[in-house]
Amino acid sequence: MKQHVARALIVAISLVAACSDYSKTPSYPSPTTTTGRDTTTTTGPQYSRQGTPRRVGFGFNGTASGFPTGAVFLTGGGSYDPATASNVVDDETTDVKSGGGFRCADGVEQGPLSTCAKDEGVQWDTAQLLESAPFKCTAADPLKNAVTGADRVVLKADFYRAGDGIEESFTAQMIVSETDLAPNIPGNQTLWVQGVGCAEATVNFN
Repeated sequence: MKQHVARALIVAISLVAACSDYSKTPSYPSPTTTTGRDTTTTTGPQYSRQGTPRRVGFGFNGTASGFPTGAVFLTGGGSYDPATASNVVDDETTDVKSGGGFRCADGVEQGPLSTCAKDEGVQWDTAQLLESAPFKCTAADPLKNAVTGADRVVLKADFYRAGDGIEESFTAQMIVSETDLAPNIPGNQTLWVQGVGCAEATVNFN
């Protein structure tokens, strides 16, 4: 009888210890899309209790435009480690996994996506996580700079048309941001595609 009581006490103590285990990475609520006009990063990097940087997840959809010709619809998302972002050309050590759907909603005649005709495009994926990139939402827009962080990701991406199979049709930079990229333009510009422009996209980071 005493052995049965002792075993029961050990099980109970083990359950209490498991419930109070703080070694696991805490969970945080997912932020919603920002509606303000603040262009600064308000969310710092999140860390586990061991001090290890947390991987950032994101999702989005929107149609970018603003340059003389073209509009590009993008949707998708993924995850990345901000600490690995690099502007070294073709750096294969950056840690990012992201992709999604791509379509030229209107023909593009300038920039890296030039010759993408209306309704062409199937998908995109990521070639590199960039540390930063200069960008403009329109041809007349002042040049700005975006930096990868906990609420903004700068990517070098490959874009594919159906007729080109597994070979990328275009390679261009893109930015997805939880905060407004261009406060000088009406609305919240949270998506940018190189040579095409910006979009007031639906964006979520966590």
